[in-house]
Amino acid sequence: MFNNYCVSCGKQPLSKDELGICKKLLGEDIISFYCLDCLADFLEVSLEDIIAKIEEFKEDGCVLFK
Repeated sequence: MFNNYCVSCGKQPLSKDELGICKKLLGEDIISFYCLDCLADFLEVSLEDIIAKIEEFKEDGCVLFK
């Protein structure tokens, strides 16, 4: 079971894209997730970088984003 809220700011529920990008970048076995803003802060990248990665993974057919 996993938590469907951001461990940093408490936003809930998280979207499929937020869950998917956390699994893709932090590992599929994680149980704690971040919203897009907090994930960008955690990884020290821009929100636009995270969104671009989500689109890239979708275009590649990644099953985490279907």
